[in-house]
Amino acid sequence: FNPNSTVLKDLLGSSEAQPKILPVIDANVLYCFPDLEQQIINYSNHHDFNVMQTLSVPGGEQCKNDPCYWQAVVEKVYEHRIDRHSYILAIGGGAVLDMIGYAASISHRGIRLIRMPTTVLAQNDAGIGIKNAVNFKGRKNFIGTFAPPFGVINDFQFLQSLKPRDLRSGIAETIKVALLKDPALFHYLAKHTEAVSQFQSAIMETIIKEGARLHLDHIRTSGDPFEKGSARPLDFGHWSAHKLEEISNYELRHGEAVAMGITLDCLYANKVGLLNDDNLSTIIEFMKTVGFPLDKSSLSKLAPHQALEEFKEHLGGELTITLINEIGQAQEVNEICSKTMTASLEEMLNFNGWASL
Repeated sequence: FNPNSTVLKDLLGSSEAQPKILPVIDANVLYCFPDLEQQIINYSNHHDFNVMQTLSVPGGEQCKNDPCYWQAVVEKVYEHRIDRHSYILAIGGGAVLDMIGYAASISHRGIRLIRMPTTVLAQNDAGIGIKNAVNFKGRKNFIGTFAPPFGVINDFQFLQSLKPRDLRSGIAETIKVALLKDPALFHYLAKHTEAVSQFQSAIMETIIKEGARLHLDHIRTSGDPFEKGSARPLDFGHWSAHKLEEISNYELRHGEAVAMGITLDCLYANKVGLLNDDNLSTIIEFMKTVGFPLDKSSLSKLAPHQALEEFKEHLGGELTITLINEIGQAQEVNEICSKTMTASLEEMLNFNGWASL
């Protein structure tokens, strides 16, 4: 929001006089950057935008669990007469972007949404793509829409406020997509484990840029951006991750749950003869050394058969789970042996030397 920066100005274009902008910002971001609201006002005045008063919403899953928050966004759209040629500027982490995106997509059947992700996970994954959602009756992302954003702007300055736990959590989705599609990226990160675990700025920027590129490339070239079918490769590790988040009452970060879900599915893939011992060892050692925690309390309550059935319902069709048969190569399966998955879970519960929550 330096007035000399034209990134946002160029995104909005010059065809409309005084575009109307409603900023909706994660309260955690406003706490860490108390001058942000005034910076937006100054930027808007400099470039002749018509900016509304900022609406602040809680960060994390709280904003997706209570409908009062997405309803508050819709109320502001109504109050300020934000129309389909106006903009909602969403600034925050992945959960906040999910919620605001849902509210934007159902207001006037779609307000132009500009996402400005503020976490590692949001910048490489949640801010990229077309999914928006809120939770319902304890079920994650039960209500949602597919609506492409008008634009996404990543600003690495926002990462300066993040705690190590959130920096680490955000890495998980890039690891996921690298394991699926880019062996060179995964091996690069594994070779520089120390830099990753210390969150050195250069490698964090690589993680974000490459993760965003891989996610976007899949969404725009897969032929199924609206997920009409049952196959969802980008949900690798997510069937258990979503359930682990619910079990922990969302005390687990999404990335922490995904890291555990990836590990569990890799153990299973090894037991059924898809993933060899060397690749499994490389993946598990990387996850452990980077410092992803094992929440054994939540893992011990995970019922694989039930979680898989719920994931099948979420997919809306045939159960389709993505596994890897080697680093960078994915394979879809339509059946999961509950006995073997339970054995994989028990093996994971016996891991030693991992960080714990």
